Amino acid sequence: MNETALNPWLLLSIVGGYFVLLLVIGYLTAGKADSQAFFKAGRSSPWYLVAWGMIGASLSGVTFVSVPGAVGMAGLNQQLSYMQVVLGYLLGYAVIALVLLPLYYRMGLTSIYGYLAERFGMRSYYTGAAFFQISRMLGSALRLYLVAIVLDGFVLGPLGVPVWVTIAGTLALIYAYTYRGGIQTVVYTDTLQTLTMLVAVGIAVFTITNELGGGLGDIGHLVSQSGLDQLFFFEGGWADNNNFWKQFLSGALITIVMTGLDQDMMQKNLTCRSLPDAQKNMATFAVLLVPINLLFLLLGILLYTYVGQLGLALPVNEAGSVVGDKLFPMVALQQLGPVAGIAFIVGLVAAAYSSADGSLTALTTSFCIDFLGFERGEVSEARSARLQTQRRWIHLGFTVAMFVVIMAFWLSGAGTSVINKVFKWAGFTYGPLLGLFAFGMLTRLRVRDVAVPIVCVTAPILTYVLDVNSEAWFNGLQFGFTVLALNGLLTFVGLLLLVKRGEAVAYA
Repeated sequence: MNETALNPWLLLSIVGGYFVLLLVIGYLTAGKADSQAFFKAGRSSPWYLVAWGMIGASLSGVTFVSVPGAVGMAGLNQQLSYMQVVLGYLLGYAVIALVLLPLYYRMGLTSIYGYLAERFGMRSYYTGAAFFQISRMLGSALRLYLVAIVLDGFVLGPLGVPVWVTIAGTLALIYAYTYRGGIQTVVYTDTLQTLTMLVAVGIAVFTITNELGGGLGDIGHLVSQSGLDQLFFFEGGWADNNNFWKQFLSGALITIVMTGLDQDMMQKNLTCRSLPDAQKNMATFAVLLVPINLLFLLLGILLYTYVGQLGLALPVNEAGSVVGDKLFPMVALQQLGPVAGIAFIVGLVAAAYSSADGSLTALTTSFCIDFLGFERGEVSEARSARLQTQRRWIHLGFTVAMFVVIMAFWLSGAGTSVINKVFKWAGFTYGPLLGLFAFGMLTRLRVRDVAVPIVCVTAPILTYVLDVNSEAWFNGLQFGFTVLALNGLLTFVGLLLLVKRGEAVAYA
C-alpha cells in the first residue's frame, strides 16, 4: 500500500499545464469571436461532440467527488440508490428529446425562456429567466465550492495560498478561455474535459482493485461482499427518502428542469445543425450516462472497501461527523500513489470546469438576450460592436458574482454531501420554471401576466414551509428531492388562479 502524499508543487504544475491546454483550445476555437459564435456557435456543432461534452457538464465535480462519497453514508443516495435517480433521468431525457427540443427549434430560440414571452407575456419571461439566473448561479457556485475544498486542502493550501486566491484564480482562468468564443469554445473544451474525467475515474478503479489484491474481473465479488450493494429501495415506503418511486420521479423531474429548462444545457443542444441532430445527441448522451454513473457508484464501494481493509479513519469535520465528499480526495492523494493522485486532481478540475464554463456562458447569454434584448432592435455593424463590448463586461460581471457566492458558501461552512444540496436547492429554484412550462404546454389557458411573478415567488416559500414541517404534519413523510414536484405543482395551481376567463391561446 502506498502512503504517498503528493508534492503540492507537482500537482500545481500539472494543473497549470492543463489550464494552458484549455487556453490554447479557447484561442483556436474562438473564431470571429462575435455574438453569433458566443451565443449559438453558428448552429454548426457536430452532434456527437455535444453529446460527449454534455456528459462532463452534467456530471461535474459534484458527481466526481460527492456521489462516491455518499455510497457508504446514511441518508440520501446511500449504497447504490442513486441509480434509481439515474433511471429516472432516462424518462426525463425522453421528454426533452420528444417535446422540448422540437418546441425550441420550431421557435428558433437562442434563450429558451423566449417561449414564456410568447406564451404568457414579458413579466413571465423575465421571471423565468431570473429563476434560471438564481438556480444556475447557486448550483455552479456549489460545484466550484466543492473543488475549492479539495484544492485548498491538498494543493494550494499547503503552499500557503489563501482560499480566496484559489477561487479567484480558478474563475479567472475560466473567463480567460471563454470570454471570446463562448459556447463555441465550450463545446470543444467540454469534450476534452469529459474524456479527462472518465480516464481519471478509470485509473482510480483499476488502482484500488489492484491494491486490494484483485483485478477488474474481481469488482463484482468485491461489490457483493461490501454490504453496500443494495440498488432498489421499496420497503421503507414514501417516508424513506431513498424510496424507488420518489427517487425515480425526482430523477425524471430533475432532468427536465436542470437540462430541458436550463439555458446552460439547452444552449449546447441548440448549437446542433438541426433538430434530428439534437435529438441524436440527447439519446446518445442519455444512454451513456447510465453506465458512467454506475461506474462512479462502484468507485464509491471500492473506496469504502479499501478504507475498511486498511483500517483507515474516514475523513471527518470539526464536529466529528464523517465527510463523504473528502473520501475520494483523501484516498487518491494520500494512498494510491502519484499516477492516481495526479489523475484525480486533473479529473476533478476537468469535471468542475466542464460545468462552470458553460454556466458562465449561459448566464451571460440569458442576461444579454432576455434582459438586455440583444436580439431585439436594429442590426448594424456599429450596434454589433457595441453589444460585443457590453457582452464581455457582463461575462466578467458574472465571473465576479460567482466568486462572491462561492466565498459566501466557504465562509458559512456549507457542509458536505454537495450532491444532495444541489438537488435539494434545485427543487426550490427550478420549481417555478417547471410549473410555468408545464402550464404553458399542457393547457391553452391565458393568465394575468402581471401577477405571475407573485405566484413564482410564493410557491417556493410555501414549498419550504411544507418541507420543513412535513414529518410533523403528514405522519412522518419526507419530501426529499420531490420538493421539485411539489413546487412545480404549487406554481401550476397558482397560475390557475390567474386564468383569464373565456380566453385561450391558439396552441397548447
